[in-house]
Amino acid sequence: MWVVIFRAQARVLDAEYSQVASQLRELALTQFGCLEFCAVTEGTQEIALSYWPDEASIRAWKQHSDHLMAQQVGRERWYQTYSVEVAQIHRAYRHAGLN
Repeated sequence: MWVVIFRAQARVLDAEYSQVASQLRELALTQFGCLEFCAVTEGTQEIALSYWPDEASIRAWKQHSDHLMAQQVGRERWYQTYSVEVAQIHRAYRHAGLN
């Protein structure tokens, strides 16, 4: 499994941003093999984690036209700075908790 870690300092996260982000999340999950997506914003800081079955799926997603357009608008309007890290997960475990 692979993870993409997106970290950003937001400039302006307007209604258009929310709509585009929602549409892209759904597209990644339904058409590009994204296994899970989680994003958190605190003040102007945003972090998003997306989990993928393989690196090829990430590359295909990165080159999709809607995603490329959102990246451009993100650089121009929504984000002051951002970084992307791609890593392979070698081990993962969870605690399910008590019922």
